[in-house]
Amino acid sequence: MKKVIIATQNKGKAKDFEALFSPLGYEVLTLRDVAEQLDVEETGVTFEENAILKAETVAEALQTVVIADDSGLEIDALGGEPGVYSARYAGEQKNDDANIDKVLENLAEVPDSERTARFRCVLAVAAPGKQTETFSGSCEGVILTGRKGDQGFGYDPIFYVPEIGKAMAELSPEEKAAISHRGNAIRKLESSMPDWLETEK
Repeated sequence: MKKVIIATQNKGKAKDFEALFSPLGYEVLTLRDVAEQLDVEETGVTFEENAILKAETVAEALQTVVIADDSGLEIDALGGEPGVYSARYAGEQKNDDANIDKVLENLAEVPDSERTARFRCVLAVAAPGKQTETFSGSCEGVILTGRKGDQGFGYDPIFYVPEIGKAMAELSPEEKAAISHRGNAIRKLESSMPDWLETEK
């Protein structure tokens, strides 16, 4: 089976990638599997900058093909926050519950009709001596006033997807993969898979 290295330490993201890449015949490995000591500081101001930074740094360190993603939640009523700071919105400890609480607090006076938001994801595929390529995806939704469901991670419990009538955290991994921002980005990657990724063993 072909292997693909994902430049993340995040167990939730790893599960998302496994659900998306396993049907394509790839075994997913993360930094926890191959280089746990590698931790790339996200200094970019856009999802794309951070994804490229992580992918290229890890690809150079491991001398192999690497996929990195940067993703987050953009809430219209908050001017696009938390955006690239989604994981550490409530502080550097990257606590999902604290992040959700901060969003709900900031939206406390915002009516349902103005709670529109989207998850965005940018994937970067990098390898030594190759031109890095990026693929992006998004998923539109609405921020709930409280948590629903116990699947997924991050902001999934408060992100409601109107087209399926459920919060992201109420979906199975397969259902989530079919509509998520990360799933949409990976399908773009799949449809124009870089030759050098396709042949990587």
